[in-house]
Amino acid sequence: MRVLVVEDDVRAAETVRRMLISDGWSVVTARDGAEGLWQATEHDFDVIVLDIMLPKLNGYEVIKGLRGKQVWTPVLMLSAKDGEYDQAEALDYGADDYLIKPFSVVVLKARLRALLRRGVRERPAVLSAGSLTLNPSDHGVHRDDAPIKLTPREYSVLEFLMRNKGRVVTKTEIMQAIWDENYEGDVNIVEVYIRYLRKRIDIPFGANSIQTIRGAGYCLADD
Repeated sequence: MRVLVVEDDVRAAETVRRMLISDGWSVVTARDGAEGLWQATEHDFDVIVLDIMLPKLNGYEVIKGLRGKQVWTPVLMLSAKDGEYDQAEALDYGADDYLIKPFSVVVLKARLRALLRRGVRERPAVLSAGSLTLNPSDHGVHRDDAPIKLTPREYSVLEFLMRNKGRVVTKTEIMQAIWDENYEGDVNIVEVYIRYLRKRIDIPFGANSIQTIRGAGYCLADD
């Protein structure tokens, strides 16, 4: 999943970035409100983590700008302000949730998962493709009743494919959605992870859910 973190505190932003990357997220960071607003309107994200106290544009101005431009990406606002009026103001401007600093990493992850489940696009509680299922709430993957263990990166690639089931996605689309913005390697790394996934979710079960569309990309289909 792809997240935008708008935070001017370099240390805090890096902590959140590393924490999310370790769970397989693709993370883009912005250091001020103006950059955050531009990133959020020019690129697609699954969720936005937005601080309130920012240079150039504060968080309230950013969320107001996003909603004014009809950008409905779920937004989790962060703030050291714990007053009820501060929280109410953020929600009234269009934020979807509010988390007070300092916060627990476990709670932040849970809040983001909750936002994804009730996001602007329809997000079923459990994703499925034939006998293959993926539960975003606990990262559980099963083929029929058999659990499948995946690395965080393998899981993220599979989740992206399942959320785009039936649609051909290119290597570049997968790369942009899954890999960190600072990754400078070859896009063919996607082929490597597709191969890893097939060895875990298809081959042992005699299935062929991940299909290669020559010259175009990959498509996840019901088996």
